[in-house]
Formats: sequence, C-alpha cells, structure tokens
Amino acid sequence: MFSFKNYIAPSTLEEAYNELLKNKKNIILGGTSYLRMGNVSYNTAIDLSNLSLSYIKEEKDFVCIGAMTNFRELETNSITKNLYSGILSECVKHILGVQFRANVRVGATVFSKYGFSDLIPALLAMDTTVVLYKGGEISLENYLNEEKLRRDILVEIKIAKKHGKGSFKSIRKSKTDYAITNCCVTKDDKRIKVAIGVRPGKAMLALKTMDILNSGTIDENKIDEACEHITDNVTYGTNMRGSKEYREAVSKVLVKRALKEVL
Repeated sequence: MFSFKNYIAPSTLEEAYNELLKNKKNIILGGTSYLRMGNVSYNTAIDLSNLSLSYIKEEKDFVCIGAMTNFRELETNSITKNLYSGILSECVKHILGVQFRANVRVGATVFSKYGFSDLIPALLAMDTTVVLYKGGEISLENYLNEEKLRRDILVEIKIAKKHGKGSFKSIRKSKTDYAITNCCVTKDDKRIKVAIGVRPGKAMLALKTMDILNSGTIDENKIDEACEHITDNVTYGTNMRGSKEYREAVSKVLVKRALKEVL
C-alpha cells in the first residue's frame, strides 16, 4: 500500500502543476488502483478530482477524453462504442470487475506508459494525441518513445475521428489476469495500423508489418508475410506470465485474427 504525508485537491491546473514541482516525491493521483499494489511513500498527493477532467466528447475532428475519465465510462459510452468498431470499449471490458474499471483513470494509465496496459495499444492503433499541461500536444507514439516520465500533467487524450474498423485481441491465463500479450489492428481509408502491447514492455507499432500491409493488394499470403515480420522491430521478453518465444508465436496468431476482422 502506498502512503503520503500531505494531500491537496487543487482548484486549478496551475495550482496542481506548481505543487507537483515543489518536491520530486510529490505525485498526481488518478484512481490509485495500481499505486495500491506498490509499497512507496510519497510527500504530497495531488488529487485532480475538482478540475472537471472526466468527460468524453466529440469535436469536429476529434474525440476528446479527459484524464480523469474512468475505464467504465470508456466501456459504456456511445461515442467510444462507435469509434473503430468499439475497440476502446472492447479493450477494457475484460479488466477485472465493474468496480475496478470504475476506479481506474485513463490519464494515469497513459501518462505512466504501463507495459501491461490493454488500453494503450488500442489508442496507439488510432491517431491519438496526448495533451500535457505544459508540454502541449504530442503524438502518443512519440510520447511512449520518451525514456523518462515528464514532470507534467496529462490533461486530455485526443483521437482523430475517422471512418474505420478496429479489432483488439489479447490472451490471458485467466479472465481476470493481466494479458500475456495483446494487439490492436485498425484500418481506415488510408492505412492499416498494428500495435503490440504487453511485450511485456510498453506498447509499440509493428512498423515493418504495417509497411507490408500498406503496400498494394492484401491477400492471404501477404497477411502471413506481414505477421512473420512483426519481430523485425517489435521486441519481446520473458516474465512470470509468459516466455519471449511464446509471446512471439501468439502475437502472430492474434494479429492475423485481428487483420481478418478488419479487412
């Protein structure tokens, strides 16, 4: 269980940001579902609950999701259900129970770049931008590629509105366990994107696979070829849930199944 010496609930983002910078042991609170799994002591806990950051709304070109939006809202919201075949709803609906999903926050998951995340691969397979209070807008892909976590506050996630299909796949030892590995595939009128998660590192795009799929007509042979090239730039590892070799083999199968659903 984590602990902290002080607690504040700021009324503005500027107040929250200034408090964050006062001490390297100060922390922004999300739903704290994953913080509770650790045994770390913090100085000041900064609660964003008073900043009206829980929302899912449509703009002209984007779907905008506030940082304090919980996974249950992603699962049930009519806007997310209509975006890329409802992959945002699909990717979170298997995570433990309703009470847990009602507590986990989108912003905390994305900002922390959790390697076990089911949400991040789905976001990465779309054209997603993260909005940071001081850092401004940055593509999710570039944000994930940054080695260190910023001393900043994630305010919003923006997803480009496009007409397309999507498919999310994962494999687990049990229904309520973390995924051994997962993937998400999307197809719009311009291109196909393939994102791999739980490698067990943070999610990344299968770039060589995407290059093959986006070059000319797609048939069964091209799908097989594309899946064989996943490991050209996606690296896998071993942990208590699965071996490197198992993840590599399973990913090829999951991606192939997902591709057949969107083509």
